Amino acid sequence: MSEKDPVVSAETHSWWEQVKASFKTPLGMIGVGITTVFFVLSVLGLIAHTAGMVKNPYAAIITVFLFPVGMLFGLLLIPVAVFMGRRKMFAGSLTKEGFTINLGNALHRKVILLFLVLTVVNISLFATVTSEGYRFMDTPAFCGLVCHTAMAPEYTAHERSPHANVACVECHIGPGIGGFLKAKFSGLRQLKGVLTGDYNRPVPTPVAELPPAALTCEKCHSQEKYFGDIKKTFVKFSNENQEKPEIQNIMLHLGGRDPVTDSIKGIHWHAGHGIRIDYQPLNDKRTKIGTVKVTRADGTLKVFMTGAKGQDSTLPWRRMDCTDCHNRPTHIFDDLAAKVDAGLASKKIHPEIPGIRQDSLTVLQKRYGSREKAASEIVRDLKTLQEKRNGADFAAKNDKAIADSGAFLQQAYLENIWPAMKVTWGTYKSQIGHQQAEAGYGCFRCHDEEHATKSGETITQDCGLCHKEPE
Repeated sequence: MSEKDPVVSAETHSWWEQVKASFKTPLGMIGVGITTVFFVLSVLGLIAHTAGMVKNPYAAIITVFLFPVGMLFGLLLIPVAVFMGRRKMFAGSLTKEGFTINLGNALHRKVILLFLVLTVVNISLFATVTSEGYRFMDTPAFCGLVCHTAMAPEYTAHERSPHANVACVECHIGPGIGGFLKAKFSGLRQLKGVLTGDYNRPVPTPVAELPPAALTCEKCHSQEKYFGDIKKTFVKFSNENQEKPEIQNIMLHLGGRDPVTDSIKGIHWHAGHGIRIDYQPLNDKRTKIGTVKVTRADGTLKVFMTGAKGQDSTLPWRRMDCTDCHNRPTHIFDDLAAKVDAGLASKKIHPEIPGIRQDSLTVLQKRYGSREKAASEIVRDLKTLQEKRNGADFAAKNDKAIADSGAFLQQAYLENIWPAMKVTWGTYKSQIGHQQAEAGYGCFRCHDEEHATKSGETITQDCGLCHKEPE
């Protein structure tokens, strides 16, 4: 036996001595060092993350993912070092007697106790960090900020929406292990797309992938709630009259189940208990609807078709629910004209400045190429347009009012436009109402007087079904 390759007998070296010697190998020391460093970092990172001290989502990823992985890697190196060291330094000692554990030996008891304590500590830390990592992956910040470029429009809209306090997973992930696994596999595919730049621009509305409203919306919103009639006010300015708006008040028959008559009324009749509506979409966006089947609470069925035989479609039938009308309940983007008119009504755009409405529309529709460029040029562009319209002296005299108006336009742009994602005014349309009926969105998809039964009854377009002038 040479000095370079010693073989040590198990009779002269116990298993504990062999393990200690293996720890002192370079690989063993590296494993212990990595484990110690990342253990400390994991503990400190977990404390900082749970205390809310970690605000940056990328820092959070390091805290709840990278540090524990580093610790696990170090732990795995230790047994590898022991195995490799024993094979090299103690060849021939793999005998039964060499690995006898004697609980009557104080050293053996201390080693086993230390092993058990470290195992419990490591498992507890991993369980805690894993739980925190799982919770972090369910937050809007993870969904919207980690995939910053792709999801920035949706995240920004979510943060100012009526559902800002509702996490993304509450609506986008179905219940149970099936919904969880489907979401995670989909997430891996999306991660690959983000890393390679292979994703849709703009990100399409997830029409088909959303879980049924019964598993999402109806966890908070009851079908039985009665809204009755609600007044909605529309305020519109024009380029010719930007100080005195046209105000239109409409009473919407939202309805629901009337507590007095126990009947379902109004717009929410579509979602009432006992009412079942099935339809056949003719395109992926569901802007064209083929045959509609309406089953009432008493079991009566009516079939409304477009044309004598209806229209064939390869797309599957769908049961109508909340999202067929409320297709943008959270990720709401502003309408261009309505946003400018809101600025005039709130005096954030100064209505006394001649031509400010038309100039505001011009500025917001300009193609800046990037959000950074828009942020730096919008106020300047508004001032330039005002100088051309009203003269340099007028623009100088009203510089602050024009700058304040420009600041409102700048914010409006940054909340709605992402050139890199091809998101601009009108990219995402709403199915509520019929203001975008020309594009195929809204009530008139079905309420068009063309969907008819064999007896000639149509899905009516009567205005009185949904609204009336206030008394």
